[in-house]
Amino acid sequence: MEIIKNNKTVVIALGGNAILQAGEKGTCEEQYNNVKIAAIEIVKIIREGYGIALTHGNGPQVGNLYIQNSLAGEAVPPMPLDVLSAESQGLIGYFIQQAMQNELAGQNIDIPVLTIITQVEVDKNDPAFKNPTKPVGPFHTRKEAELLMDKASILMKEDSKKRWRKIVPSPKPVSIVEKEAINANIEDGIIVIVSGGGGIPVIKKNNNLVGVEAVIDKDSSACRLGIDIKADILMILTDVDQVALNLNTPDEKWIDTM
Repeated sequence: MEIIKNNKTVVIALGGNAILQAGEKGTCEEQYNNVKIAAIEIVKIIREGYGIALTHGNGPQVGNLYIQNSLAGEAVPPMPLDVLSAESQGLIGYFIQQAMQNELAGQNIDIPVLTIITQVEVDKNDPAFKNPTKPVGPFHTRKEAELLMDKASILMKEDSKKRWRKIVPSPKPVSIVEKEAINANIEDGIIVIVSGGGGIPVIKKNNNLVGVEAVIDKDSSACRLGIDIKADILMILTDVDQVALNLNTPDEKWIDTM
């Protein structure tokens, strides 16, 4: 087995829409196959001597879970959004962890991989709680969205491509609760999968952590993670070709350097 020592730490953020792409149904096979493709590229970075903290989006996945909860509420007790975030961390973490383990083993590289359920503290007074803007879940037609808004009281919004998605509050991340554990594992040479879906949003109440109904932006949380663990590089992987201003509008402009 080949052993690779870490020189620097890179936070790699894998978009939820890259794991479950537009037009796909969201089957296990589709999501796992997308993750396997990402794992091949990530192992190339590991071979360069980088310690890895992998984070991922969960918009399509947690939205699917939310809709399942809403429509099956009479049969089983529905779970709040923070619990669904935790469920999605386990779901996607399992896909990524297994894909990474298989790819590493296939290249005869001996590095452990670990998924950490991650909470992220937010400010209970963040104005985002009064102004939901974060799209989650699958894309819908206007007719489907109207049915969900009427039957399940789900707040929906149309995007620039005339597609509808559920929207929820998206407060700013203040601190990664498990940052010490994450750092300790990276220092031990372990690849960690953390802060999935931006992390499970929690607030401090009487010095206790309490989950809240929200979704933290994955990229903002990845930045917070990078700061908290003192990473050297932040890398964002998504399903679009390039960073752009005014994406999917007539004023779209590609950004080559920043």
